[in-house]
Amino acid sequence: MTFLHRDNSDEEATRSPAIFDRRWHAKALAADTESVALLARQVLSPLFRFCYHRLGRNQALAEDVVQETLLIAIERLESYDPIRSEGRIWGWITGLARNEIRRALSRYEQGFSLQQFWESADVRLLEALRHIESEAISDADVVRNETRQLVNVTMSQLPVHYQQALEAKYMNGESLRQIAAALSLSVEAVESLLSRSRRAFRETFEILSRPKGAGEYPDGRIAE
Repeated sequence: MTFLHRDNSDEEATRSPAIFDRRWHAKALAADTESVALLARQVLSPLFRFCYHRLGRNQALAEDVVQETLLIAIERLESYDPIRSEGRIWGWITGLARNEIRRALSRYEQGFSLQQFWESADVRLLEALRHIESEAISDADVVRNETRQLVNVTMSQLPVHYQQALEAKYMNGESLRQIAAALSLSVEAVESLLSRSRRAFRETFEILSRPKGAGEYPDGRIAE
């Protein structure tokens, strides 16, 4: 099944996930150019997708928010805790992005309903992602009752390592062994990752379909 369009610029992020650990953090704080560039390469595409749907699919606005978020991330890099995050920087980055998205939406009439929707959805999304268990979820559960737009929105809100696993399996048609080799994991670890990723997708999709107190996903665009 096809989750979303992905161009070649996403290939490095999908095939070689970075671990933003203490060693990387120390080098980045010391203004190591390659370490800072690695951050930009790894998060740029997924961060744009994350922001794009939250900003009424306004490409120019999403690009501005992504740029501002990355600048703030570099300025505030000392506050990133690689131990607490287990070397995964996505949660910290999207926290910064949410603040910038809120500021951007405040300038638009349609922004209130979008922000209201996402504030309600985020409470449930963050809670659900914290409690993802490694239980088997059938492919039928994942693809049932989907619309293309909401699938794209759902994928854009998942942690990057879940996006990578789902794209490799369902978009690229890779085998478990191929995914394991690409991610330097065992086949058993990939099976567990895919199970968690499918459950995360299903729960995120259901939350975005019917978030409590916020109505349906806003289908309107913010004009560029």
